[in-house]
Amino acid sequence: MDKVFKNATCVLPGRTVSADIGVQDGKIVAIGAIDDGNAAEVIECRGLHILPGLIDTQVHFREPGATHKETLDAGMKGAAAGGITGVFEMPNTNPLTVTPEAVQQKLNIAAKGAWTNYAFYLGGTADNAENLAQWENLPGVCGVKIFMGSSTGSLLTETDEMVAAVLKNGRRVVAVHAEDEMMMRENKEKILGNSTDVAMHHVWRSVESCVSATTRVIRLAEQYKRRVHVLHITTAQEMDILRRHKDLVSVEVLANHLTLHAPECYQRLGSRAQQNPPIREKHHQDALWAAIADGTVDILASDHAAHTLDEKALPYPQSPSGTPGVQTLVSVMLHHVNQGRLTLERLVDLMAYGPQRVHGLMGKGRLAVGYDADLTVIDLKKQKTWHNSDIHSKCGWTPFDGQTLQGAAAMTIVNGHMVMRDEELFEPKPGRALRFWETKN
Repeated sequence: MDKVFKNATCVLPGRTVSADIGVQDGKIVAIGAIDDGNAAEVIECRGLHILPGLIDTQVHFREPGATHKETLDAGMKGAAAGGITGVFEMPNTNPLTVTPEAVQQKLNIAAKGAWTNYAFYLGGTADNAENLAQWENLPGVCGVKIFMGSSTGSLLTETDEMVAAVLKNGRRVVAVHAEDEMMMRENKEKILGNSTDVAMHHVWRSVESCVSATTRVIRLAEQYKRRVHVLHITTAQEMDILRRHKDLVSVEVLANHLTLHAPECYQRLGSRAQQNPPIREKHHQDALWAAIADGTVDILASDHAAHTLDEKALPYPQSPSGTPGVQTLVSVMLHHVNQGRLTLERLVDLMAYGPQRVHGLMGKGRLAVGYDADLTVIDLKKQKTWHNSDIHSKCGWTPFDGQTLQGAAAMTIVNGHMVMRDEELFEPKPGRALRFWETKN
């Protein structure tokens, strides 16, 4: 064997056990009590947990078009440093990822050397809708993404007619940014007005705008019998609606929405807490946690969206929305595990089994013989104080600067290769394009 990970606590499907894991040629070949006499490398994991490689299914790495904020290389380096083995990158780059050529451009950049595995969303619009049934099957594409409300970039599918054009073309999952653009435009004029107070962000980007968009997309999904994955849910009202429509609709929440809340986060962080949809009051956060507990939520992600501190320091609302988070995601959520907010098994469900199930990942998302050797090894006892200087993202900051969290990644193994151990990163970069059973690519 190439590697044997010894004496770990392993989170397997349906059970958590003490076991060794054997790896050969990038695959898991044995789980149990392993004779390591012939192993090329034995890695002691006593006191550590081994999880299936955790996946962040919503990141914005800004390349091409805004590489002063972030790049694919820096973003995936941060992901690996934080215990993430795979990322799904969003299409609102420049140019927009709405053609085969734009997808291929990103694949070509990533293929030069990737710290983690990767896939890219294809942006869905009224203009490319007729091609989506074919283009959604391109290699490296994890699904189709639409923005019903504007965020960073110009990708926008705001009307029911535009959404319907996307949903009736193709069969793979459609990920949705569900905010009602028309309602938000009116709110910005009538509610925000000339205010420069960032604490107004969650007021004019209102609960009602999210409920409207989510309700509309559910109705259209049922009409066209198309699976939709509604991203970054922030409101109690949406969760009440979504839990009644789990036949066609899957649900994502973000670590920031589970951790930060209004008004405190805006008072403390200012525009560094500004993101879309916005961080809301504590009672909405409590509803998100309840939806995790009752199984409504399928996936947890970071929505890593890098901007420079100079950009974030612009007067609100000129300041752009978005916060970095791919590197801190695992540590933030392990802190919640240690606080008893969710179990480690539920976290694995949200960040490994959920992505595998919703998107149809091949060979990923399980600690099982025959699966790829993507492993996230964690230390639940480690106290980690995060600083901006720790962040590999080109933006160079985190909203958790100065905070001590209990729990952190100890090792990141991608396709059988150790890429991070005890916060040290190693080359070569072994990441490759993820494959999906619906396309067989």
